[in-house]
Amino acid sequence: MASKFRIGSAVKTFITNNMVILVFSFLCIGGFHLSNLSLPFFVNDLISRIARNMFIVLALIIPVVAGMGLNFAVVLGAMGAQFALIMATHWGFAGFIGVMGAMVLSLPMNILFGYLTGKLFNRSKGKEMISGLILGFFALGIYQLILLVFIGTIIPMDNPDMVLSSGVGLRVSIDVMGLKYGLDHLWQMKLSHFTLLLTATTIGVNLFWYFRKERVPKRLVWSGISALFFIWGMAEVLSPTMTGNQRVPMATFGMIGLLCLFTAFVLRTKLGQNFKAVGQDQHIAFVSGIKVDRIRLIAIILSTVFAGFGQIMFIQNMGVFSTYGAHEQTGLFAVASILIGGATVAKANIGHAVLGTILFHSLFIISPLAAQTLFGNAQVGEYFRVFLAYGVIGAALALYAWKKLMAERAAFEAADSAS
Repeated sequence: MASKFRIGSAVKTFITNNMVILVFSFLCIGGFHLSNLSLPFFVNDLISRIARNMFIVLALIIPVVAGMGLNFAVVLGAMGAQFALIMATHWGFAGFIGVMGAMVLSLPMNILFGYLTGKLFNRSKGKEMISGLILGFFALGIYQLILLVFIGTIIPMDNPDMVLSSGVGLRVSIDVMGLKYGLDHLWQMKLSHFTLLLTATTIGVNLFWYFRKERVPKRLVWSGISALFFIWGMAEVLSPTMTGNQRVPMATFGMIGLLCLFTAFVLRTKLGQNFKAVGQDQHIAFVSGIKVDRIRLIAIILSTVFAGFGQIMFIQNMGVFSTYGAHEQTGLFAVASILIGGATVAKANIGHAVLGTILFHSLFIISPLAAQTLFGNAQVGEYFRVFLAYGVIGAALALYAWKKLMAERAAFEAADSAS
């Protein structure tokens, strides 16, 4: 009886803690069934979306760990990236070298933007998210002033493909075809081969940690799940299908993997421990001798720089971007993605970013066709996309506030009963 109670309690806790993930997983499965999409098309589109969006989502992790909430100010990093792409296109950068050149150009700008953002956040502690939103709108005005008024007047640019016919201001959209797929097409691999490589690595790492470091059951669970995908990959190699033959941009996923490794490594260093200490309690961190404002500043600078790199990866995949609007949804979609993956305002990790990106963009692919099947109108699916992005953020913030209130009430009642 006691064991049944423990099992039931464990199941209830699991469902409660992973409610958002479970709901969106069921939505993905049901929506895919209703959409009548072919699996190869879905997988190909999903790979492309993951490659161009996940880097920005990963850039949100460090500020959350440092107690600064969800960094909506990543939009400034996207603006810096677009400035860099405009310069790179004007100067004729192309291919992989051009993409790397654009990243180098974005680096000093985004360090400056991150520094200024961090300074603002240090003056608005506890209100970083709303400050980041408002800062994005303020920065948009300066961004448009530079590109609409200063280009061709204060900043000379003789490029008829980019500048308006009046000679002042940039065109509504910028073609970066010289940079298109500069990173994605550097090295590609079949999905089946990529699956074998990834799952073999995952199994090896988890078993190593299980037998040598920590005997945690979840290591065996991840190894078992990876083994199932390994079997699928092996079956695809032996008997190829269209799904297994889809191409994976290895250079792009390599950069995503490097950011994952960097994040995991930094969080294990002294700097990472300082991030965690500041995130848990700023007062205790300050008393312990940690320079709280400096640590928060470093977190925002890293997030802004990585967001800029992510925006460049996004645009090189598209080949063209809206000069005055490409950055506007960057923060919104990135935040929605990491929340769907199970993150909160106070807790985020690499798993949340990866899973959330997969679920969020799966729904983006299937929602119009599923709505067409259900309601006879694909536009309903477009409305659902907007609702999804804003709704999940609102629900996550409300849930976080409710949990915080319940924790404070429980602590108060415990202290009252003790006295």
